[in-house]
Amino acid sequence: MFDPQKLDAFLGQMVGDMGAAISGALVMLGDRLGLYKALARLGPSTPADLAAATETTERYVREWLSAQAASGYVTYDKATERFSLSPEQAMVFADEESPAFMAGGFELLCAVWRDEAKIEQAFKSGAGVGWHEHDACLFRGTERFFRPGYNAHLISEWIPALEGVEAKLAAGALVADVGCGHGASTILMAKAFPKSHFVGLDYHEGSIARARAAAKEAGVEDRVEFHVASAKAFPARDYDLVCIFDALHDMGDPVGAARHIRESLKPDGTWLLVEPFANDDMADNLNPIGRMFYSASTMICTPASLSQEVGLGLGAQAGERRLRQVTEQAGFTRFRRATETPFNLVFEVRP
Repeated sequence: MFDPQKLDAFLGQMVGDMGAAISGALVMLGDRLGLYKALARLGPSTPADLAAATETTERYVREWLSAQAASGYVTYDKATERFSLSPEQAMVFADEESPAFMAGGFELLCAVWRDEAKIEQAFKSGAGVGWHEHDACLFRGTERFFRPGYNAHLISEWIPALEGVEAKLAAGALVADVGCGHGASTILMAKAFPKSHFVGLDYHEGSIARARAAAKEAGVEDRVEFHVASAKAFPARDYDLVCIFDALHDMGDPVGAARHIRESLKPDGTWLLVEPFANDDMADNLNPIGRMFYSASTMICTPASLSQEVGLGLGAQAGERRLRQVTEQAGFTRFRRATETPFNLVFEVRP
């Protein structure tokens, strides 16, 4: 016999979850149409004000604002009948340089819905779905989702947490960024350490093309190069530092990739490995962050791994113990958690 109170509570959760899911499409609209940025610039506004500023239609904007206010994504003042963004809401939705910017993540989620049929077939066949087989919004959305975290932590916290690495980069080092995607992490390091040379590597040609354009836009093309190459076959060049940001678990053969990284490092080189935060015990990951990462892993990360050779399928919640095993199988002898954030585990791996 079911418990009516528990059922009511669970149905209430479903209403909240469905509201969050459908609101994702509205966040995409607000991001693409510039509604958030315009509202942040204008201050308290009527729907007509915002529509005029964004060259959109007032009736649509009014409904969008009402939905956003119901979600708590914008603020509504009943006395003035105007909508606005609080400083915190603006950081999340309107400021691309904010460490809390999240609108890009909804672009990533858009690919999950668009590619659901492909994953359904993969469930039945056991085959994988390669990164390159996803909708293009995944590539841009991933860069925009992870970039704020890299902006907030990579230069100020993660690199200083590695033994001797910051000094090497300041003096002039050779660095590889494996699985670089659109090059956000590569370019960020190149801007911070102008005496070093950076090589971004990714098997996805479209991402490398975008990374090259981004490097030119950032004015760092003189010390950054991007190449189409796999994690197991990129040219070994005696690197001082090799980085993998949130990508090892996507690889079909992470042990093979780790082994190639070891062969590519100088004897005193360092591998900076950044992975999604996860505890070793699955039960300890049953929380909002684990929910997000397990879901992304089901739709994106695990299918990507299963589409490649070996197909180990680490998943986005591999955890420290499993990641350590990968590095030890590849021949590394030193592995430590250098630091962490609520979203990332940061490891220093050395020969």
